[in-house]
Amino acid sequence: MEEAMPNSATPLLTPYKMGEFQLSHRVVLAPLTRQRSYGTVPQPHAAVYYSQRATAGGLLISEATGVSETAQGYPDTPGIWTAQQADAWRPIVDAVRAKRAVFFCQLWHVGRVYTAALQPNGQPPVSSSDRPLAPQRNLDGRTDVFSPPRRNAVAVAGFDGVEVHGNSGFLLEQFLKDGVNDRADMYGGSIENRCRFALEVVAAVAEAAGGARRVGVRLSPFSDYMDCHDSDPEALTMYLVAKLREMGVLYCHMLEPRYALAGGLRHQLLPFRKAFAGTFIISGGYDKAAGDKVVAEGDADLVAYGRLFLANPDLPRRFQLDAPLNKYDNATFYTSDPVVGYTDYPFLSEEK
Repeated sequence: MEEAMPNSATPLLTPYKMGEFQLSHRVVLAPLTRQRSYGTVPQPHAAVYYSQRATAGGLLISEATGVSETAQGYPDTPGIWTAQQADAWRPIVDAVRAKRAVFFCQLWHVGRVYTAALQPNGQPPVSSSDRPLAPQRNLDGRTDVFSPPRRNAVAVAGFDGVEVHGNSGFLLEQFLKDGVNDRADMYGGSIENRCRFALEVVAAVAEAAGGARRVGVRLSPFSDYMDCHDSDPEALTMYLVAKLREMGVLYCHMLEPRYALAGGLRHQLLPFRKAFAGTFIISGGYDKAAGDKVVAEGDADLVAYGRLFLANPDLPRRFQLDAPLNKYDNATFYTSDPVVGYTDYPFLSEEK
């Protein structure tokens, strides 16, 4: 595709320097679970998918990638704990780099968002608590029932650049938020204790990735997804981002719930941006106008797009031209098809 050119009249399309990475625009591909990595191994069609959305100087964040056998919570999500998986990622990364884009791998462990049937030897999943997650209803109408978890920790590793998944009710957030964490040891109780595990994970990732300047962290302070809520999210997040700043983490990626935007109840993330001071990425239901506004007003440096980027592989180009956008199809977000709802969304040049 023809790459988007910097446009001073459109804040989203202006250059930005993120640490050692020179970005040509501020439109980021958000991490999106797509469930097309058969048997946890990334597939060749992922190289097509990611390279379609790559532009010179654009930032892409991969779908959440498991760090161990116990990390996986959904069928056909990719892993990176075996040599086979790492080898399968290499051509995907090469395809993105061929477009001169910047590619970060998001690492996750789902914790209690898991059933024992998917765990090695049928063991209970790990978490900060032994309380099971309440049943959750899927987009297709099915209801998932989860098993009571066991307590443990997770080791992580990175490659080109790493985003630590600390939101959406998965393992790190299960430690961070007191609505789930009921531990009585050094990893529970106070804000400092509840943040300990997340900060230890970030430190381990930084060591493996070549330094904190190649590490980002994604958080969702005000979300209660997967029953993961906190009694004082402002205090918790202010403490955490200040610690991440001290560690020299490259960026902080915060999710603003789409339902909050739709209801006109936007949470104020600016205090967290100021406390972190480094590169600040925001996501959660933004369109072009809203993205331009937060960048122009200094509320964020970069804006990550999920559904819009999923359905529009040439999203920066469409923003540049104020072109119409393809509509996304919720029904194909998580299907296993290697093409439908994945690599078949048209570019501007292909539309009739």
